[in-house]
Amino acid sequence: MRIGELSRTTGASTRSLRYYEDQGLLSSDRRANGYREYGEEAVRQVAFIQDLYRAGLPSQIIRDILPCTAPAPPTGECTQLLARVRQVRDELARQEQQIAQRREMLDRYLSGRAAPAGFGGRPGCSA
Repeated sequence: MRIGELSRTTGASTRSLRYYEDQGLLSSDRRANGYREYGEEAVRQVAFIQDLYRAGLPSQIIRDILPCTAPAPPTGECTQLLARVRQVRDELARQEQQIAQRREMLDRYLSGRAAPAGFGGRPGCSA
């Protein structure tokens, strides 16, 4: 299928598909006229790439993950890669915890249960 059809099928823009190719995440064959030709597996691969981007993984890690999803994945590399993905997940969990703490602090300030350090609750200042 050509790039326009892959774009319509996956919902990814043609620009994104070209970017995926530039990043080594997706491959196509070139016709004599220069048009890109994608196999049927490209639909599944694009969906997977988009999922990984939404999960917050950079293209470098996605590029490393893709061979591990092949019918005959390489041996050894995937174990290290899974550890790397776990690190990304753990960092996201740490960031979520920080955001939750910050949101809780702001909720306390807005509800009047707490005041920022050095803020004496000046008259006329209310949430």
